[in-house]
Amino acid sequence: MDIMRMIAEERIREAIRRGEFDNLPGMGKPLPPDELEGIPEELRISYKLLKNAGALPEEMQLRKEMVTLGDLLSACRNDGERERLERELSLKRLRYESLMAERGWQSLGAFDEYERKLQQKLTDDENGS
Repeated sequence: MDIMRMIAEERIREAIRRGEFDNLPGMGKPLPPDELEGIPEELRISYKLLKNAGALPEEMQLRKEMVTLGDLLSACRNDGERERLERELSLKRLRYESLMAERGWQSLGAFDEYERKLQQKLTDDENGS
C-alpha cells in the first residue's frame, strides 16, 4: 500500500471517529442513478472527460443534428428546402451508421440500450426538459 493511500485512509478513520460523516444530506438514501449506465464500460472514462470539457462525442453531435434536421423537415413547407434538408439528413445518417459500424458498437449488447437512452436524452434536451 502506498503512503498516500495510507494517509488518506487514516484521515477518513479520524473523521469517522469525530463524527464528521454523521447526518450528511442523503444519508440512508440510495445513490442517484449512474448517468453513464448505458455507455459501454470501456468508453465511460473518455465520455466523462469529454463531458467535463464541454465537448460532444461525434456520434452524439450527429444524433443531435439528425434530431434537429428531423424537426426542421417536419415544419418545412418549401419543396427545394425540404430536398436540401433530406439530403443533409441522409448524409448525417450515413456518417452515423458508418461510425457505429467502424467502432463495432452494433455488435455490442449494450449498443441498443445506449442508442435508446442517447435518443431520449437528445429529444428531452431539445424539448427543454
